Amino acid sequence: MFVTNISRRKRNLLPLFTQISNRLFSSSSIPPSSKLHDYRFQSPTSLSPQRPNPNFKFVQNPTTPIPTPNKKKRTKPLYKPPSSLDRTSLKPIHSDLPFDFQYSYTETSPKVRPIGLREPKYSPFGPGRVDRVWTGVCALAIDPTVKSVDGKEDDKLEEKRKRLRESVLGKPLTEAERKILVDKCQRHKTKRQVNLGRDGLTHNMLNDIHNNWKHTEAIRIKCLGVPTVDMKNVCTQLEDKAGGKIIHRQGGLLVLYRGRHYNPKKRPVIPIMLWRPHEPVYPKLIKTTIDGLTIEETKEIRKRGLAVPVLTKLAKNGYYGSLVPMVREAFLFEELVRIDCKGLERSDYKKIGCKLRDLVPCVLVTFEKEQIVVWRGKNYVPAKPEKFLNHDGSYNFSADRFCGDEDQHSLSNSGSQYISSSSDDEMLPSDSKLLAPT
Repeated sequence: MFVTNISRRKRNLLPLFTQISNRLFSSSSIPPSSKLHDYRFQSPTSLSPQRPNPNFKFVQNPTTPIPTPNKKKRTKPLYKPPSSLDRTSLKPIHSDLPFDFQYSYTETSPKVRPIGLREPKYSPFGPGRVDRVWTGVCALAIDPTVKSVDGKEDDKLEEKRKRLRESVLGKPLTEAERKILVDKCQRHKTKRQVNLGRDGLTHNMLNDIHNNWKHTEAIRIKCLGVPTVDMKNVCTQLEDKAGGKIIHRQGGLLVLYRGRHYNPKKRPVIPIMLWRPHEPVYPKLIKTTIDGLTIEETKEIRKRGLAVPVLTKLAKNGYYGSLVPMVREAFLFEELVRIDCKGLERSDYKKIGCKLRDLVPCVLVTFEKEQIVVWRGKNYVPAKPEKFLNHDGSYNFSADRFCGDEDQHSLSNSGSQYISSSSDDEMLPSDSKLLAPT
């Protein structure tokens, strides 16, 4: 009985196996593992091979030419990005700013003129972008046909800047208004800040200041590096070139106010410098023989200068506001002063030495072994203390008056170290004591 049941099942399965095998192996084009027939798949007409219709007859029309295939492939034109230097269809930018355009307004002195240029007089604004001629040092505002680097600023420009600045500033701020603006510029309340570094007040920084003045009345400016040796010059150039008013200063932190009648829609046109120009060739800072001394005496002073105790050590990208009064006080007791500049760029401590020569004043002895050695000279006269307020009532931003308690360093016989920290990054909210004349 069991054998008969199995035989009956086999007989019923035989036609099923034959049907499956016929489906799988009926077409040679479909592989055996394909299940297209099981799912009743039909390929679309776009993928099916097109067979020529035998009943179709092509009749040539003599009026229509037969299209011939292009043998040469069309080459795609090269991509040409829109260049900011291509100003064939644009007019040169005109700016009514009443001062000469320079790369840096704080690190270039009009008193020291270059003796040559390192490159041709290519404008850093780009060819044909500004309607001013680049002399290799600046783009003069008055004479567009000047061909010398010895251009001098006209006195009328300073008067024009002063009138324009006074019209924008309006009435002076009251003490309450000033404190409100200074409080808004605290680090924990706003992130708007313009950094002034080793290049000082650059031309493009003026554009950054005006961009921030669109959204706020006052902007915080943080100054570090070489320009902080002469903070009075930094404050003067900021007010003169940007047209604002410094309403607060603590160390290297400034608050620059835009003025009561400032209109962002009528901001001055400031063309942007596209690259940094090469510095001109200036006369040497260190002479072979110091004026008034012989060669032997000069060698002896340089040897002694490298052996005297270090007055202070400068940190890289630090705040050097108290350096000038420190050197002045040291010259009351010592003839030679040495400043340690290890870790600083050579160009940085050369600029610091040049500023000390003009501000202290003193004589530069050597820059060897990353040291600044200065000599007070034979007929040294101590500098008179500067006044806190000018005759017109404006603040006199001297480096030794506005420094915080952390920047006031006392001198010792062995020399002190002045390593700047970032602890002056937060401004004091209450500085009414600093505003009273002493």
